Formats: sequence, structure tokens, C-alpha cells
Amino acid sequence: MALALRAMAQLASWPDLTETPPSCGTGRALRSDQDEIVHFHTDQDVDLHLTARAIKRFEDHLRGATAVRLVPGSRWVTIRLEVETDMDLLLTLVSLALQTHQTWPVSRDTPPAKCNDHQDMALPRDSSGGS
Repeated sequence: MALALRAMAQLASWPDLTETPPSCGTGRALRSDQDEIVHFHTDQDVDLHLTARAIKRFEDHLRGATAVRLVPGSRWVTIRLEVETDMDLLLTLVSLALQTHQTWPVSRDTPPAKCNDHQDMALPRDSSGGS
């Protein structure tokens, strides 16, 4: 079974997440009471909605993770699921996303954050661990 399918099944069982159609129209999504949290676009590409504050706080760690791609100015990070540890990272980051959306909710006056699915600026996976 593909890692994305396994991750989706596991996350869908979490009490704080509900399956919903993704706002971008591609794939499957899970949301909390506050916002969309994760979009499963392909068998390998998953977009995760973090707050801008969380991305800034953990940016060095996110950039150091080879499975993570950041798009400048986006409140979403893309996780590339290729190995089991990428799925473990995704589950950890979804937990972080849930916490940050509860602790630092995005104002309802803020326009909805678009996921990275159709953005060309996603940085390629860097296996060197550098920026």
C-alpha cells in the first residue's frame, strides 16, 4: 500500500480531523474545526497547512528535512513521501499543525491560504540536507 494511502487512513482516524473535499480541487483533504490541515495530492505529494508563525519558528528544521519542500510566502509545506520515515515526519508535522492552528489561529479576516499543489516555486528535494 502506498505511504500516502496509509498516512491518510491513519490521520482520518484522528478525532480532530475530518475528511473533506480539498479547496484546491485536487486529491483528498483532512480538516480540523479551524481550517484545512492536509491535502493528499498524489501517491507521494502531501501539502500540510502550517501557520506562518510555525513555519518561521521551525524553518531551519523544515529546510533540513529532505522530504520537505518550502514555497516562499506559503503557509503550506509539501512533504514528499518516499520512505517510511517520511510518513513518520508527516504524522509529527500534522500534530504540530493541529496544535498551531489551535494556539495561533489564522484570523477569519485573512484570505484562505492556497496549498502548493499548483505552484511552480516548490523547491526540489535536496538530498544534501542544505538550503
